[in-house]
Amino acid sequence: MTVHGLREEEWEMAKLNLNPLSDSVGAEILDFDITNFDAVKFKDIKIALDTYGGLLFRNQELSPESLVTFSKMFGDLDHAPQMENGKTAVDGFPEIYIVSNILDDNDKPIGSLGAGEAVWHTDMSYLPNPPDFSMLYAIEVPLEGGNTSLCGMAAAYDALPEKLRDSIKKRVIKHDGTYNSGGFLRKGIREDNDPMTCEGQPHPIVCAHPRNGRPVLYLGRRKNAYIVGLDREASETLLDTLWEFAALASNSYTHKWRVGDLLLWDNRATMHRRDPFDSSARRLMQRTQIKGAAPPASFQ
Repeated sequence: MTVHGLREEEWEMAKLNLNPLSDSVGAEILDFDITNFDAVKFKDIKIALDTYGGLLFRNQELSPESLVTFSKMFGDLDHAPQMENGKTAVDGFPEIYIVSNILDDNDKPIGSLGAGEAVWHTDMSYLPNPPDFSMLYAIEVPLEGGNTSLCGMAAAYDALPEKLRDSIKKRVIKHDGTYNSGGFLRKGIREDNDPMTCEGQPHPIVCAHPRNGRPVLYLGRRKNAYIVGLDREASETLLDTLWEFAALASNSYTHKWRVGDLLLWDNRATMHRRDPFDSSARRLMQRTQIKGAAPPASFQ
């Protein structure tokens, strides 16, 4: 017997008080303080993360130091990229990226990604070795909007018709790095809207999850994506079909934020997106990213 892809005896190792958030992705870890737990509980957390693809911890009170400490338990951290205000991170903590629409006293943004919509994507898939995990911690949230959705990419793969699965087994996608998840040109990158010629990194369409071996779709983001070896029309048609299945509501969970929420997701097993919200409402989040232990590998 298996439970979400794990053998029953493996699942029995996990003694966390958890509640699945949907049939396809995500679980809430109940009554848990991430600043105070032992190595056995952390092993259980890793089992749960590999099982559900995303974990929610509510009612956390995290300093930048405690956020970084917890994040480092999963691996080495990326330093935050340069934000829209020219800064790179929280002072003293180069690993923390500020996601916010708030302006400072000089009407300069204190963070990045503003109040607009962020379309479905996987973090930094344009790199040869994208990050394994991402965490987002809520400090201020709007009353409405700004929800974050996770899409389970194992469920997305399972939703594909068998003929379609067979057609993509050996295919790779070139993941374009021209634009960020908000649709803005990345600094230092030339603008190119032709999927055939833009800069990008190839990855298998169907990857093996690095720890449980399950097949998962690895799509990255739609804009400027290209399936290597196909003509442009055939690539666009096949990508549209794959995204149609991936974005099915049955594959996703939508999270309405509360202050003190920490949402952790596996970039090899999920995509994520954000709803827009009223730009006059304040939103302040802190994000960390765990470096990839190995590049995405094809499912055999």
